[in-house]
Amino acid sequence: MKKRRRKKFKTFFGLFVLFCILAAVQNHFQNKTQEPLEQVDPFFSVKQYRPQLQSELAKYQLEKYTDILLALMQQESHGQGGDPMQASESAGLAPNTIKDPKQSIQAGVKHFQRVLTYGNQQKVDFPTIIQAYNMGSGYITFVAKRGGKHSEELAKQFSQIQVKKKPDLYNCNGDKTNFRYPYCYGDFTYSTKVLQNMQLLVDSVPVNGENKKNNSKSF
Repeated sequence: MKKRRRKKFKTFFGLFVLFCILAAVQNHFQNKTQEPLEQVDPFFSVKQYRPQLQSELAKYQLEKYTDILLALMQQESHGQGGDPMQASESAGLAPNTIKDPKQSIQAGVKHFQRVLTYGNQQKVDFPTIIQAYNMGSGYITFVAKRGGKHSEELAKQFSQIQVKKKPDLYNCNGDKTNFRYPYCYGDFTYSTKVLQNMQLLVDSVPVNGENKKNNSKSF
């Protein structure tokens, strides 16, 4: 009987030790998977251009629009490539002609200054001005004659007019699954996206000592 009791005790003790080991291993992996993931700032690349944008805007006394230009750049390129402001066409060049970010910022800020000035003259709302960065100053004229307030429906109408002028050029590369089709001139959702970027920029992870106060809305 004593041998059986000892055998049972050894078996029980062995199972107990095994259980403790398994519990410890499980706890280790649970803690490892629950470690907070490092936050990634989606605006990291565009924020590197903040000083250049601010300096260029200062030439027009428009420094307060630095954040909105960062939001524009995010929509255009996420801060990537030689033409982060996608300003080649606004400078009268073929798409992606500009290869130097400094030149891109100069052209982009100049284009923004033009549409901002014209938009204020025509007394349109700020979303119209943002949309005009994408669609050109003709959109401002179009909206000014229709109440002065931007809407995606008006942007579609303006796009459709431009498409009819050059259907072979503005055809979304023949891709009917493209969300813009058949409004293939510009992006009728552009202003909405940029203003969403602006809000995300305000809430984004600080970079290089930035804080949310520096990212406050200024338009």
